[in-house]
Amino acid sequence: MSATVTFDVPTPRGPRPVTVSYARVGRGEPLLLLHGIGHHRQAWDPVVDILATEREVISVDLPGFGASPALPDGLGHDLAATTGVVGALCEALELDRPHAVGNSLGGLIALELGREKRVRSVTAFSPAGFWSASERRYAFGVLLTMRHIARRLPLPLVERLSRTAAGRTALTSTVYARPGRRSPEAVVAETLALAGATGFDDTLSAGGSVRFTDDVPGLPVTIAWGTRDVLLPRRQGVRAKRIIPRARLVRLPGCGHCPMNDDPALVARVILDGSR
Repeated sequence: MSATVTFDVPTPRGPRPVTVSYARVGRGEPLLLLHGIGHHRQAWDPVVDILATEREVISVDLPGFGASPALPDGLGHDLAATTGVVGALCEALELDRPHAVGNSLGGLIALELGREKRVRSVTAFSPAGFWSASERRYAFGVLLTMRHIARRLPLPLVERLSRTAAGRTALTSTVYARPGRRSPEAVVAETLALAGATGFDDTLSAGGSVRFTDDVPGLPVTIAWGTRDVLLPRRQGVRAKRIIPRARLVRLPGCGHCPMNDDPALVARVILDGSR
C-alpha cells in the first residue's frame, strides 16, 4: 500500500520540505528498493512479495519520478542531493541502516549510500557510473529517445500496443530482455511514468559528469549484471569489480537492464543472499 512522507532537507536557501512516495510491506530487516531514471517503484513489483517473506521492503519513488514530486528550488537532482534525500527519508521512516538495493540510477545511489556507511549492505543491478564516455553518451541518447517517444505517444495507442507481446516489445525492449512477460497494465503505467517524470531532464543533465570511482569497504556489496543488458553493457560490471574488489559480481543469464521482471526468482535470490 502506497504512502507519502514529508520531511525537511537543507538547501542553500534554508530547510525545504521534500515529499516522497513509497510502499512498505513485510517483516524483517529493512530493505530499501531504488529504481532507475524514468522508472518508478513499481519496477520492483515482480520481486516484492518474494522479498517480503524475509524482509521489511520499502520501495521508493525517487524525487521527480513516479508519484514523488520534483525537489524544491535550491536543490538539484544531482547524485549528492538525491542521495542526501534518500538518507533523510530513511531517518524520517526510522529505518536503521537498511539494506540498499538499486537498479541503474538506483544502483548508483545505493553504492553511494554504502560508501557513506548509511546502509548495511548494497546490491546494485546494472548500476550507473561505471561507463566510458562513449558508453555514457550512447545510454543517455537511448534514454532521451525513450523519453521523447513516451511523451509523444497518445495514451490510446500505448494501451493498444500494450495488449500484444509485439507491442510490449516495441515499448520496453530497451530495458527488458523478455518484454512479453511484462503485463499490459505495467507497460502502460511505466510509459506514463517515463513521460511524466518531472525530474528526468535535470537528473540526466546532472549525470553527465558522474563516475563511481571509490571502493565501498566494510560492508557486503553485490554487483549484478544481465547478460542481455543493451543499455549498459555487462563489461561495465567488470570495471565495477576492479573498483570495488571485494564485491560479489553476479551474472544474470538472459536478463536485460531491468532484470526484476525478466527473472524474478533469480533477482530475489541475489537480493536475499546479498542482504544477509
